[in-house]
Amino acid sequence: MDPSNYTDWYQFELSLGSLNKKCVEKIFNRHNAASITYSDAGTEPIYEPLPGKTPYWKNSLITGLFSIDTDFESLKYDLLISLEIKELPEHTVKKLIGREWEREWMKDFKPMCFGRNLWIYPEEYSGQSKGKVIVRLDPGLAFGTGTHSTTKLCLEWLDSLDLENKSILDYGCGSGILGISALKLGASKVTAIDIDPQAIKATTINALKNNIEKNIFVYDKINDSSEKYDVIVANILAEPLIMLAPLLTKMLKRNGIIGISGILISQVKLIENAYRSFVTFDSSSHHNEWSLICGSKK
Repeated sequence: MDPSNYTDWYQFELSLGSLNKKCVEKIFNRHNAASITYSDAGTEPIYEPLPGKTPYWKNSLITGLFSIDTDFESLKYDLLISLEIKELPEHTVKKLIGREWEREWMKDFKPMCFGRNLWIYPEEYSGQSKGKVIVRLDPGLAFGTGTHSTTKLCLEWLDSLDLENKSILDYGCGSGILGISALKLGASKVTAIDIDPQAIKATTINALKNNIEKNIFVYDKINDSSEKYDVIVANILAEPLIMLAPLLTKMLKRNGIIGISGILISQVKLIENAYRSFVTFDSSSHHNEWSLICGSKK
């Protein structure tokens, strides 16, 4: 089934409860689901996942997108028999008329400003752009739109710097939003690293869409640890940040600056202790429960 051949779709949403997620997913696929997504059925927050990991909530919803000729009675029967249950948990079937199925989840993604004049635009947004530094982004394949607190903090930090002709290392690049923004703000070169193949793909595609592909180099690992950078931004998680402290600081030029995020406020001291031998921290910022700490190499 080619989703591009359809304009109308049915969205089947099922509260998973204690049901086996993978089994439900297989049943959806058996009935030719065009896409499958998970979301929160309650109010439990979920934090930025490790690369390549799929996040789940204790009370998850699974949503499948199906063509308009899908036999939902057959699908429901398959669920009952395969899962060995007497009745289905709460579920809904909703018709999506004349919508692009792959864009449905992005309907609330609007232009956002970070700092003085850095703007993140949805790829196809055509609003006024005079006097703005604009990054056009289709985040679909990887984490990173600017809506998460850690990304917001990093974008505002980058916008506050003089990046003219600076070299940047973006470690944990996700959608490429930070590295691409740095280039739009005047940086001369960005090396973007992420272990997730989806992030590599998304960053490469987004770089092309912003016409900066010649100045960004995307890898799944550090290829040359002897290279030195003016600025390093690392937006990942506390545990890998601690492990990477010697490597990242080795790659930072003397008096170069580093911004570290992906960490909770409660983890700030832990990270500072891991980097204190190499870095003098001079400021921090917070949004919700997340933090960004930044400093310069001794």
